[in-house]
Formats: sequence, C-alpha cells, structure tokens
Amino acid sequence: MKFKYVVVGAGLAGLTIAERIANVLGEKVLVIEKRNHIGGNVYDSYNEDGILIHNYGPHIFHTNDKEVYEYLSKFTQWNVFWHRVLSYVDGNLVPMPISVETINKLYNLNLSTDEVEDFLAKRAVEVPEVTTSKDVAISKVGIDIYEKMFKNYTIKQWGVDPAELDTSVISRIPVRLNRDTRYFADKYQGMPTNGYTKLCENMIANKNIKVMLNTDYKEVIDDIEYEKLIYTGPTDYFYDYKYGKLAYRSINFKFETYTKESYQEAPVVNYPNDYDFTRITEFKKLTGQEHHKTTILKEFPCAEGEPYYPFPTKEHKERFAKYERDMKKEKNVVFIGRLAQYRYYNMDAVVRSVLDAFSEELNG
Repeated sequence: MKFKYVVVGAGLAGLTIAERIANVLGEKVLVIEKRNHIGGNVYDSYNEDGILIHNYGPHIFHTNDKEVYEYLSKFTQWNVFWHRVLSYVDGNLVPMPISVETINKLYNLNLSTDEVEDFLAKRAVEVPEVTTSKDVAISKVGIDIYEKMFKNYTIKQWGVDPAELDTSVISRIPVRLNRDTRYFADKYQGMPTNGYTKLCENMIANKNIKVMLNTDYKEVIDDIEYEKLIYTGPTDYFYDYKYGKLAYRSINFKFETYTKESYQEAPVVNYPNDYDFTRITEFKKLTGQEHHKTTILKEFPCAEGEPYYPFPTKEHKERFAKYERDMKKEKNVVFIGRLAQYRYYNMDAVVRSVLDAFSEELNG
C-alpha cells in the first residue's frame, strides 16, 4: 500500500488532520484506528432502547474560537444547548461551578453579587505560592467549600489528594461572582444535531480518505509506503515505553435505562462526597431526544483501562519531557492530540491545535 500521509488514530484530532489533507492538499490519506469505530472518545451511538448515548462519557461542545466553531459547522448543524451541572452536597443539589446561587443555596443565604465577593474573600486562605490544585481551591474559596465540593471529588477522580496534583486540574473550574449557573460561559455552545458520530462521518466523506478499523498501526505500518506519519496515540507506546509508562486515569462506565421520562434535575449531577461514582449523566437532557425511557451513565474512575486523563503529577510530567525531546527530533512524524501531547484538551482545543499544526507543518 502507498499513501503520502498515514494518520494513526480516528479520534477528533486524527479525523481533523485527515479532512484537511484530503480537502485542502487533495492528497490520499490512510487513517488507522485500533477501535471498531471512528470518533475516538466523542463517539456516540443509539443503545438497544433507541436512546442516543455518549459511549465514553458526556461531551458538550463549547468554544470562544469562532474559526473552530465555523470549521466544525461545515459538518453539522447545532442544537442550542447551555450546559448546567448540579452537585449533591449536604443532601442538597447546588449549581456547579461556584456562583452566587451556589453560595446562597449551600449556606441558606441571600447574598448579592458584591456580598458574595466579600464572603469568599474572608474565607480564602493566603497561600505563599500556588503550586497544587488544593492551593488553587483554598486560595479562591477557602477550606469549607474546598472540602464540600472539591476535595473528595478530586480524590475519587484522580486517586490522590489535590495537594499532590498540578494546578491545572482545579484551575479549569471557574468561580463566578455573578448569578450565571451555566457550566461554560463560552460564546459558542451546542450539541451536534445528529450526534458526534455523524459529524465525524461527514468530516471524512472524501474518496481520498481511507479508514482501517480494528487495527494496531504497528501490525501494518511496515507494509505501508508513506512520506509522513501523523500520530495521535499515546507517546510512550510509540517509543515502546523506553522511558517507562506514562500514567493515565481511566473510567468504568455503567449505563442504566429506566422506564420513565426523567431521572434527575440536570443533564449532569456530581457526587463529590457520596457514593463511589463521581457523576451521573442523563443523555436525553443533553441531546434533547424525546423518548418514553431514559438512559443514565455512572462514572467510576480507576487506575487501569483506556487512557482518558493524563496524570498531572511532577513525576509523569518529567517523564513525558524525555519523550518530548525525542519527538522534536522526528523528521517525518507529526504528534498531535490529547494522548500524543500528554495534555488534557477540550474538543475545541483539539481542533484548534490540529488546524495550527496543519498550517505550520503540512501546508507551509
């Protein structure tokens, strides 16, 4: 087989770069995927009851990047959707992330926006140097809110205390001094009208794109003649673990279907302190689908399994730095995406990074 470009991985990063190669450069590209479907972790499907589910946990598109939004809009229409999350704390459901409404409900108060700013300022802990996720939280909201809403959720999610985690973990969660209870404040938000899998199928609807599923690229790459390899898989696997394995957190997903219209008040409810799962997603509340049954998903974080979240500890960041030095020496390999760059990316950031890499490295 002969292809000018070979892409390893049919997730959002791999499909974006393949689409650009085929439609902008007009070149043939082979995409090799170890799973039995395209789309990576944004893959969605209809379960046996006919309910559209996100097979790898909830994915909500949101961005302030107009170019990324317009790019993806070529492959889907969008349902208007403003994501809202509740957190089960002290027997009550309170809005997440923290806003004026959260504080008032959590403490049975009726504070104004100005009063909440003062309320949090008085409880914030002065930290000489913010170096961990715990530092981030207590410096913003103080010990009590940190312990009610962040500490145990983070321990469940990562298996370690927030005091051992990089600042990036909790820094992603905003604290708002207003009454906005939306989970994201981005300008563009929505759900693809016909689902993420259909969006992905539309991205690669080009005769120049060939997809090989159920295949580990190492099993076939020696039989393929190519000029450039675009790699979106785990970097440690690419280098045969020469510096050791990079750590990831994984998730066990438990889907349950109920014969009733609605299961919970919000699309996602977090459980920081109760139960072993971190959250419950009700998919109909994400997709807007009408059905007499409803499917929910409980997430149980674990150490072993599919690599979902790069583990942001000092040890593994230093290990990745060794791999990164080797990556920079590669002449005909481009590393893109969450796994290859050992970095947590939102969907829009994945697409942004790939569009940039395409412009800089393939379309220069």
